[in-house]
Amino acid sequence: MRPVPARRPGRTVAALACLVLGLGLTGGAAAGAWIAARPEAPPVADRWTEAGKLWHSVPVDALFPRTLKGSGAGPGRADRNWTRIAVAPDGPCADALDPLLTRVLRPVGCARVVRATYREATASSVTTVGMVFTDGDRTGMAALRDRFAGEGLDRRADLMPRALPAPGTAAASFGDPQRASWRVSVLTDAPVVVYAVSGFADGRAVAEPQPAAEAMAPGRATAPAQAGLGHEAKGVADRIERALRKAVNAPPREPRA
Repeated sequence: MRPVPARRPGRTVAALACLVLGLGLTGGAAAGAWIAARPEAPPVADRWTEAGKLWHSVPVDALFPRTLKGSGAGPGRADRNWTRIAVAPDGPCADALDPLLTRVLRPVGCARVVRATYREATASSVTTVGMVFTDGDRTGMAALRDRFAGEGLDRRADLMPRALPAPGTAAASFGDPQRASWRVSVLTDAPVVVYAVSGFADGRAVAEPQPAAEAMAPGRATAPAQAGLGHEAKGVADRIERALRKAVNAPPREPRA
């Protein structure tokens, strides 16, 4: 009987190392091919330009979802849910904004405004939310945001955006006198100004509307604060901002017909 050759541990280890390396390279190549095959979001340099076109390049449901979930968005972190009850055709600033607010936005221009109105689940309040698509660049939008913050423009009632009434709905009587609380947010990662304005669904007029930040402050006894209308404006605006950013980062799509 021939003697069994002695094992050589060094050769075995080397063979195993080659096997692992080979599998790693094969797996890495496959993973790389899978990653490369996935649709990618636009490059950062292109997202600004793409964001400015969203008002006519994506379906309305992408910008204004039919329903919005507001977990913890109400007073005392109560949950809120909103249903879209109206959408306006895209239009110029003059149709959606007071002249003074239009003038404030003039340095960045106004390409188009899109708007929708939502009803809170209890049907006690309604909120109009809008997006002003501007012609501004990053520097211009940053300067506008600084001006809003420095001069408190987002707290001035004479710069409050207009409501979007909807005949035959809970927002049928939602006009300028019914505006109770509002929020205006100048974005710096997209050429867009997002705003929201809330009011009572029963059509009652509000003598002293309050910006959302003030209406949400603890201890406020005003009608907008007691009704949680500051939370409504902020909650809806926040979720529409999220929808906008999701659309910006989505893979490119064909423009709407």
